[in-house]
Parts: sequence; C-alpha cells; structure tokens
Amino acid sequence: MKKLIAFLLVLCTVFGLAACGQKPADTNGTTEPTVTTDPTAKTEPTDPTEGNKKVMTHAEYVAAAMDANVVVETYVQAKQGWWEDKGQGKLTVYCQSKDGAYFAYEMKCTKEEADKLVPGTKIRITGVKGEWSGEVEIMDGTFEILSGDTYIAEALDATALLGTDDLIKHQNEKVIFKGLTVEKVAYQNGAPGKDIYVTLGLGGKSYSFCVESYLTGPDTDVYKAAGALKAGAVVDVEGFMYWYEGANPHITAVTVVKAPAMTHAEYVDAAMDSEVVVDTYVQAKQGWWEDKGQGKLTVYCQSKDGAYFAYEMKCTKEEADKLVPGTKIRITGVKGEWSGEVEIMDGTFEILSGDTYIAEALDATALLGTDDLIKHQNEKVIFKGLTVEKVAYQNGAPGKDIYVTLGLGGKSYSFCVESYLTGPDTDVYKAAGALKAGDIVDVEGFLYWYEGANPHITNITKQ
Repeated sequence: MKKLIAFLLVLCTVFGLAACGQKPADTNGTTEPTVTTDPTAKTEPTDPTEGNKKVMTHAEYVAAAMDANVVVETYVQAKQGWWEDKGQGKLTVYCQSKDGAYFAYEMKCTKEEADKLVPGTKIRITGVKGEWSGEVEIMDGTFEILSGDTYIAEALDATALLGTDDLIKHQNEKVIFKGLTVEKVAYQNGAPGKDIYVTLGLGGKSYSFCVESYLTGPDTDVYKAAGALKAGAVVDVEGFMYWYEGANPHITAVTVVKAPAMTHAEYVDAAMDSEVVVDTYVQAKQGWWEDKGQGKLTVYCQSKDGAYFAYEMKCTKEEADKLVPGTKIRITGVKGEWSGEVEIMDGTFEILSGDTYIAEALDATALLGTDDLIKHQNEKVIFKGLTVEKVAYQNGAPGKDIYVTLGLGGKSYSFCVESYLTGPDTDVYKAAGALKAGDIVDVEGFLYWYEGANPHITNITKQ
C-alpha cells in the first residue's frame, strides 16, 4: 500500500512539472524552459528603447492619421521662448531631419531642459499628431535628448514653389525665398512688440510672411530689419515653412538685395556719400560718351516731388538711346556734391514700365536772388522778363558753352547754354548766340547749380 501511494506521488510530481512547462533536470543539473504559444494572443513589434512606441520615418509621420500617437527622432533647428503655464513649462521647437521637418508645439519641459536644446541637438519626440489652420504639428509632446551626431539643415531655395501645390510638401522645413519685393509691413498691434506681418510680391502675386515674436523678438536683428523694410525693397528671406490658412513662413533672416526707392525728401535728407535709390522720369539728357571702354550719360530727371541730376551714369549707347523724355527709371548711385550742385554719382539705372511724366516748367522768376530758389535745384523752371546784359562763348567762339548774364530788378544772374545738353546744332544754342544786350527774354531750363544758381537753358523766347 505504501509503495502504491509512493508511486502515485511520483506520477503527480511528474505531471505537475509538465503542467508548469518545465523539463526534468539534465545530466548537468540544469533546467531548460519550454516556450509555449497561444494562437489567439496578439504580438506587436517592440523597440527596446521605446517599449511599444516605434520611431517613425518622416514618410510614416506624414502618413499617420490625425490624433495618432507619433514618435520621431529629429534635430532642433530653432525654438520659441520657453514659458510656464500653471506650473508646467512649455517649449515650441522647429525641428528637421534629412528626410523632413516637424513643428513640435508646446512640449512639456523645464527651463533647464529647454536651455539644452541648442540648434543641431538630436532629440526623440513623443506626442500626438495634430493640425491647426493648416499647420500639421506634434502636440502634447515630451522629448528626450539623444547622444550622437548633430545636424543643421541647409535652407531649401523654395522661390519657384511659391504659389504652387508642391510648396506644402516642404511644410516646416528651413527655406529661403529670393528676389521678392516688399509690398507692406505691419505690426500686429500697430507698434513694435508683437508679430510683424510682411507682404512680399513675386511675379505679380502677393504672399504672406511673418516675423514671429516668440521666435525672433524685438531685440533680434531680423525683427529690427523687418521693421525697417520699406515698400519697393527687393529682399531674400530665410525661415521655416510654417502654415496658417496657407503658406505663412516664419522669417529668421532678411537680406536687402536692392534698397527701395526714396522719396525726394528722403533723398534730400540723405548724407553725402551715401547710397541712394530713386524712381524718377527722364526730362533731358546730355550727349552719351565713352571713357576707357565705359559708356556714360548725364541725365536731368524729375518726379512730381522733386528733381535729380544724375551725372555720368554707366550705360551702353543702346541703353542711352532708350532714355527719351518721360521715361521712368530707377537710379542707384551715390549722393554727391560739386561746387554747390547736388547730384547722383557713379550711378546705374534700369528702365521701369508703367506711366510716363513730363514736368511743367515752374515759374521761378520771383525766387531769383532768394534763399528759397535752391529748394528747386535741378527742376524744370522758367524765368520771365529778364534783360540780356552779356553773352560770351566759353572759348570765344561758337562750339563750347555759352554764358548768358541776365538782369532783373537791378541784379545780375548767371545762366548757361550747356553744349553737352544743347549743342551748336540746336535752336536754343543759335538763339542764345544771337542775343544782344538789352533784349528782353523768357528763358526755360533746368535749375543747375554752380557756385550759386546757374540754370541750364533749353529754350529762349524774345519779348
């Protein structure tokens, strides 16, 4: 009976071991586990560093559904200002990898953690894919800093993509747009402090950009540069391809490629030897000539707000021939002065399409001998009822300039028929040479200055 009981106990032990999935000890006294599988059990791929959360490629992130959990590894490119909300620190970060970019909105972090996120830092972000007004972003995120390599993205030239459906494929990437014209600059609250809204034009279309104050605030160079932009300036802008009801890049750098045209008042206020840019209209021109292979042309110009004398602008003969009176041009050069004449030197020009303008001569007779006359320097003017006192050729005979002295109210004034402007074959040159002392004349011309008022005469009418 005892043997039977002992035998039953041994059987129970063996079956019990089998039920626990264990094998009897081998000759070395070790045990080996037996793997069992449940055909109904679900298995999921695992990442040893992330538990059940797999790191995505950018393509997988793009393909993920909204409100899905996402995990990406990427590199910090820039960050907005850290702030605290009800005791919880938050930080918004612009990130990019070689395969695409991300906008991580208000990730949870301490100030100390935020300070570690310098550009190039590699991080793993865990959060939820979301969208706000067209901007796809990672929300409710956390991050950890990863050791290893760093990465700073090169800006993609996306100029040709403006206004196309392909632009959104580069959402949140670092981009640059070149050769855009400033149309409008406005502060969010009407004065510096908040965002700056910049409207830029290209190919007849307008596009919205933003200097995001949380990213680049009032103390940054780009904020100051954007605030100083003026309509007409041509710029290159770099930033991140943010989206808000359409493309709305966040600008991080502005380069002025071509300064905007000045008003005449701004030109007058500009310092000597400073670069100036003006939009104006040709009124007359001197003869084109060539100096050591470089063509040069001097032009009398005027707009409705004032006049300019552009001295020896660089141009070819073909370009010079196109500058007929009334032509609108943009002149870029250096403001200078010679014997009282304020002029644009070392200039170049481009012809602008659009309207034309021929100035009416200002009757400046009453201004002769007054301090106010110089305010009209280089304008087209007319003086009436002057008496001829003296006429003299520069070299004593026709060919060079003619110096004409005219009197009014007991005072004498110097005028000139400029041979480079109106040479010996012109009617005015012949008329001036025929003047005699005592003739009463009206003279029209440009209010040039040489050691005082010295108008360049373009027309003479005898009374």
